[in-house]
Amino acid sequence: MILSRRSLLLSASAATAAATGVTREVFIASPKPGTAVLACAWYTERRGGKMASPEQRRSRPDTVDMAYYRHSTDFGKTWSAPESRPTGEKRPEGMLRRHPRAGWVDPQTGRHIEFWVEGVLPSDDPLEGLRQWNVFYSVAGGAARQAIHRGAEFKARHPWPGIWTGKNSVMIGDMPCRPLAVRGGRILVPVSFTRIDANGSVYNPTGAYTYHDSAVLIGRWRNARELEWEMSAAIQADPARATRGMAEPTLAPLADGRILCVLRGSNDKRPDLPSYRWHSFSADGGRTWTQPAPWRYAEGGEPFFSPSACSQLLDHPNGKLYWLGNITPVNARGNRPRYPFVMGEVDRRSGLLQRASLRTIDGRGPDDDPL
Repeated sequence: MILSRRSLLLSASAATAAATGVTREVFIASPKPGTAVLACAWYTERRGGKMASPEQRRSRPDTVDMAYYRHSTDFGKTWSAPESRPTGEKRPEGMLRRHPRAGWVDPQTGRHIEFWVEGVLPSDDPLEGLRQWNVFYSVAGGAARQAIHRGAEFKARHPWPGIWTGKNSVMIGDMPCRPLAVRGGRILVPVSFTRIDANGSVYNPTGAYTYHDSAVLIGRWRNARELEWEMSAAIQADPARATRGMAEPTLAPLADGRILCVLRGSNDKRPDLPSYRWHSFSADGGRTWTQPAPWRYAEGGEPFFSPSACSQLLDHPNGKLYWLGNITPVNARGNRPRYPFVMGEVDRRSGLLQRASLRTIDGRGPDDDPL
């Protein structure tokens, strides 16, 4: 799985990458045909080589069959034996599903936080998550806590403004949706959520596979093990231009203090529409966001085609900001094709992608299926 290796692919110096391209190797191989592997790695302390790496195995879309965790003390050169963590549990009301999301170290306190999404699916249909998912976290391996908006009116089944578990949901879209630390000790966690329409159903104005808005959860430390939360204003699409809304946001800081958010769009059900990647800016620490617009190249301002897929902004210690995702030479159709997979540098002033910096990490091989 190409997207699983982003944390390790960029360990080489920028000079080496510029001279030779990004080196690549298989991080974790699929154990058998029909099983997809999603894996990533992150540091668990502010300094030193301690890392954690979860591996998810999937045999059907949007369902984690089992998760395995490994640890390293030498910057990922060697890893411990994998330890299994069950991700499903039968309950009287349905199947409890837990989907791991990436961990993160708060650079200001050094506290290590792990995130995941969790929900009980009555008939174990992944699409039931549109009404059931909630965000959970733990600090330094401590107790599991649900992220809930501050204020007496908010509880486990009504965790955020406009969110009522069983009717709609909020989730961290995937591993690349990583937190960002901002001024004042605040932590921004990018999320996607579903709305409720006038009939009490999940809002889907286009009839596409799914439809989401995006936002960030803004956390402040209440104590060493718990955060106080509130939700930002929504980032919402024009359904006539992006048929599945705005989903799977990824965040990074710019030179002037603004925050860049790059989002997944789609032309599902409307393949005549251009399959753009989208972006939005916040000038107030993530509380409000500009109307999303097609993301563009810094050179000339031309938009580019990108399938409906997750991507990641990576604020690298070398001072540069990279983007990892898919760019296609012709218009994509919904989710496909998800190749080639590329990385490129983002201009810190404009927040736009520098076309000249793009490097292909991988593409479709001769024995790969066209999809």
